Amino acid sequence: MCSNVVVGLPSPPNLNGTLSSPTPTNTSQNAKDGDHLVMNHTGVGGGYKWRLVIAYDGTRYAGWQYQSSPPTIQCSVEKVLMQATKLERKDLSLVGASRTDKGVHAWGQVAHFVTPFNYDSIDSIHAALNGLLPSDIRVREISPAVPEFHARFSAKSKIYHYKVYNDTFMDPFQRDYAYHSAHKLNPAVMREAAKYFIGKHDFSAFANASQKERVRDPVKNIFRFDVIEMGALLQLEVEGSGFLYRQVRNMVSLLLQIGREALPPYIVPMILATRDRRELAKYAMFAPPHGLSLATVKYNEEHLRLPSGCSTTSFGRHYTIGSCKLPFY
Repeated sequence: MCSNVVVGLPSPPNLNGTLSSPTPTNTSQNAKDGDHLVMNHTGVGGGYKWRLVIAYDGTRYAGWQYQSSPPTIQCSVEKVLMQATKLERKDLSLVGASRTDKGVHAWGQVAHFVTPFNYDSIDSIHAALNGLLPSDIRVREISPAVPEFHARFSAKSKIYHYKVYNDTFMDPFQRDYAYHSAHKLNPAVMREAAKYFIGKHDFSAFANASQKERVRDPVKNIFRFDVIEMGALLQLEVEGSGFLYRQVRNMVSLLLQIGREALPPYIVPMILATRDRRELAKYAMFAPPHGLSLATVKYNEEHLRLPSGCSTTSFGRHYTIGSCKLPFY
């Protein structure tokens, strides 16, 4: 059983017999995590932390971040967590790695939440969450997390994909997940231009203002920016230490103009140097959200290790037929 324990909380509800009762301990060395006290390595405790990897189709959602109306991904996930754990929203303290925008998708969104009790087996809670969630949201993984792990602040890098369908007509099966460009694009010049984004830069010229975001450091480090051809589909893959509000879509919008050969590749460093969003607006409008998806969030290995004695990661259940019930001919 996990060593991180709960301080001064009642025994948890019994969900399918998979929960363990908390054990009171000294609170003198508790570490703060949002509204919760989470155990440190000395054995002092305040809760159990859980890591989720979530995939979703963002078409009908107003982004990740919680708001009561219209629906958001966080709101939907919190709703089923409340049902499955019998805890209140404020007690769960669900945090996502990325505040994806309205209409943006994800394959590898990462989030964490806390409970005052432990799960001896997490396959049951995993199955319960996916059974309660709408079909366009799925928890891919759930695992115990060390107290130091934080979905947002522990992230080492994030990888986003932006898909562009480059043909005379749009593939109807791609319409919700790729931007249609009927203009013939030149991937070679797009790759040349994308290289200018790589490295540490002030990306103020590629960030929209947002009242939801706190004042953030505009200097971000882009590790790679690839333009991959897959038939008529172009996939733009960018990995960075972090991104400003709508930064990825704004970078893509400029690359699309360059790919149409309306602008030269060297315009990228020129716009970067201005640090002025109005300068980018002279040349390109931002790309629509449905082509964008959060592919992966990367963390250091020490943040992903499983706490000693805890249950292993759940990747979901596979169902099999134990024996054939029909005669074989």
